[in-house]
Amino acid sequence: MEQHRTRPAQRRQPHQQAPLSPQASPQATIGETAAVYQVAGAGGARPPAVPAVAALGRFPNPRLTGIGAGLFAAVTMFVLACLDRLLLNGSETVYGLLFLPVSALTALWVRPADLVTAPIGVPIAFAVGVIPISGGGGGVGGQTMAVVTALAVHAGWLYGGTLVAGLIASVRKIRHMRQRHLLRAAQAARGVQAARRPQQP
Repeated sequence: MEQHRTRPAQRRQPHQQAPLSPQASPQATIGETAAVYQVAGAGGARPPAVPAVAALGRFPNPRLTGIGAGLFAAVTMFVLACLDRLLLNGSETVYGLLFLPVSALTALWVRPADLVTAPIGVPIAFAVGVIPISGGGGGVGGQTMAVVTALAVHAGWLYGGTLVAGLIASVRKIRHMRQRHLLRAAQAARGVQAARRPQQP
């Protein structure tokens, strides 16, 4: 009898998937990248603000009249002088140091129309504040002589604060005049452009 020849069973190769076309792959990559960016943009938080900028935004910026700026400087210096007398036994050096920032704030907070009053009101405020720490006695005459003596001895602080107020007021005045000049030039340019436009029938 003839024996049937048996062939060894051939292993079937797994079905290979067709490779992606070169055009489909970049599109899929771009789609995935866009989806990732959308998710990151939706879930990402805004960067926090700089603390210095936030502090400047919260800083007060009033606009005082000339009389208001003078009263502010005088009352502030008088209160600071009283605190200086209670806490530091009337230190005139501390009083002079405190006078400089008060002069700067007075020149910064006065409105542009009254900038000329800042260097005038600051020395008056210094004289008012000197009264509690001058140490005078013996009636009105003795107190007046003590104030005059304190002003003469500490004239450097007085001139320094007045100079600070004058410089700040001058810079603000120049900037204000420049802004007004630019505004007038812009308005004049707009008027010329409006006049040159052809009239529509």
